[in-house]
Amino acid sequence: MSEDLPPLPPGFDDEDDEPRRLLIVEDDAAFARTLTRSFERRGYVVHNASNLAEVQALLREHTPGYAVVDLKLAGGDSGLACVQALHAHDEDMLIVVLTGYASIATAVEAIKLGALHYLAKPSNTDDIEAAFGRAEGDASVELTERQTSIKTLEWERIHEMLAATDFNISETARRLGMHRRTLARKLGKHRIK
Repeated sequence: MSEDLPPLPPGFDDEDDEPRRLLIVEDDAAFARTLTRSFERRGYVVHNASNLAEVQALLREHTPGYAVVDLKLAGGDSGLACVQALHAHDEDMLIVVLTGYASIATAVEAIKLGALHYLAKPSNTDDIEAAFGRAEGDASVELTERQTSIKTLEWERIHEMLAATDFNISETARRLGMHRRTLARKLGKHRIK
């Protein structure tokens, strides 16, 4: 019988005929515009925020079912704090974290705080939407025997400390016992564009 029913218009969920609401938390205005247009073409109703205060204000009026959160936001706000606030607002919200500073430490924290997936930039709308659809883990992922290098361990330690200091470069450098410029140079070398 259900085969005779017409398909739902794009952008509507099957269960409750409500539009798919998406929150994009991104401080890069050009990238946020690009993501917004792309998701709107797929039928999402998109809201934008560029920091934690805007996220909290938006949550007073809307409850999105989906969120894309940049890990490092301008003004010192952490995407991890945004993930925490979004998850506290609605535990069923599907949250994907995007970052140009991928590390195991921040990925683990994002997942512990309520994110569904963690994607390294550059990721496109297809990648993000696929991540929304993969709510379950995949036990068939191949385990590798790759040895961890000193550089990788250093990179992970730097990002662990960045997350602990809410991405404060000066405080991170102090805690790691290195000069601020040295830390900035290391971050600049490894940044994913």
